[in-house]
Amino acid sequence: MYGLNLADNITRLRHERRITQEELADFLGVTKAAVSKWENAQSTPELLIVLELATFFDVTVDSLLGYEPQLSREQIRRRYGELSEDFVNLPFDEALSKVRELAHRYYSCYPFLLQLSIIYWNHFMLADTREEQVELLCEAVAWCDHILENCGDVGVCGNALVVKAGLSLQLGRPQETIALLEPTAEPSRLSGQDGGILVQAYQMAGKKDKARSYVQARQYLGLLNMVVDGMLSLALYENDLPRCEETIRRMKGIMREYRLEALHPNVAAQFYFQSAVAYGVNEKWEGALEALGGFERCVSRLMEAEQITLHGDEYFDLLDEWIERLPLGNMAPRDRSFIRKNVGDALKHPAFAGMKERKEFQRLIRLFAN
Repeated sequence: MYGLNLADNITRLRHERRITQEELADFLGVTKAAVSKWENAQSTPELLIVLELATFFDVTVDSLLGYEPQLSREQIRRRYGELSEDFVNLPFDEALSKVRELAHRYYSCYPFLLQLSIIYWNHFMLADTREEQVELLCEAVAWCDHILENCGDVGVCGNALVVKAGLSLQLGRPQETIALLEPTAEPSRLSGQDGGILVQAYQMAGKKDKARSYVQARQYLGLLNMVVDGMLSLALYENDLPRCEETIRRMKGIMREYRLEALHPNVAAQFYFQSAVAYGVNEKWEGALEALGGFERCVSRLMEAEQITLHGDEYFDLLDEWIERLPLGNMAPRDRSFIRKNVGDALKHPAFAGMKERKEFQRLIRLFAN
C-alpha cells in the first residue's frame, strides 16, 4: 500500500548476518519455505513474527517494514524537486495523484505536508477549471489546518499560518486572510526587535561569525521585502503616475546598488513587470517597454542558469548557513518550464493591450513562446 520493502529488507538483513533461510526459519520456528515466500513477496509474516524479526535483526519495526512516517530535510527537498518536475513533465492529473498519495502517506510529517501545500499553491492555476482550482486550494487549506491543530513545531506552524492566509486570498476570502495575519503583523510588536537582541547576544557570547551571518540574512530579507513592498505600492497607486515613477526611481536605485538582477533575478523580474504594468495602465508605452526590457534580462538570466538556486554574492557572503536551514535549502520552488509558461501568460496582461502591435513587444512574445 505504501511501497513497503519488507521482502527486500528481510533478504538484505539476513545476508548482512550471513545466515541461511533455514537458520532464520529455525530461530523463528517456521519452515524454510515460509522464509522463502516472505523474501519473494509471495506472502507476509504475521504481526508477532514481524516483531520477532525486528528483535532478531536489532532494527525498529518501521525500519524492517521500510515505512518512513517522517522524512528528513534532504528527503523533503528531493521529493519536492521531483514533484515540481512532475507538474511540468506529466499530465496534470497524474502529477496531482502523486501529491495526494504522498500527502496520505506522510500525513504526520508536518514539514513535508506544508511543502505539499506550497506545491498546490504554486501549481493550482494549471487546473482546467476554476472549480478544480478551488478544490485544490481547499485541499491545501485542510492540510494547513491539520498542521496547525497537531504540529508542535512553532516554526512550521507559523509558516503553515502564512501559507493558509495566501491560499485563502487565492480563494477570494480576504477577510479570512486578514483575520489570520493581522494579529501578528502589527509593526509595533516587540517581536520585531528579536533579531537585534539575538545579534547582540551572539556578540556577547563571542560568536561573531554567527552574528554576522544573521545580520546578513536580515539585510537580505529586508532588501527583498522592500522591493516586494515597492511592487505592492505600484499596484495600489497604479493610477497615480507621478508616485509610481518616484517608486520606480527609488527601487531601481536600491536594486542597482545591491545588484539585485544577479542576486535575486526572480524578485527583480517581478518588480520590472509590475513597473511595466503601472506604465501600461497610464499608457506610457516607452516606459512600459523599458521596464519589460529589465524583465526580459532577469527572466533570461533565470532560463540560462544551469540550476535556479538561492545564493549570496561578494557582499552577502555569509548566507549559506541561513539558506541551508530553509525548508527547501537553495532550491527554487519552480523550474524553468513553469517560469516560461508564466512569462507567456504575463505578457497577456490587459495593461499591455495598447502596445500589442509594437515590434519590440511582439519580439518578447515570440521569445518566450519558444
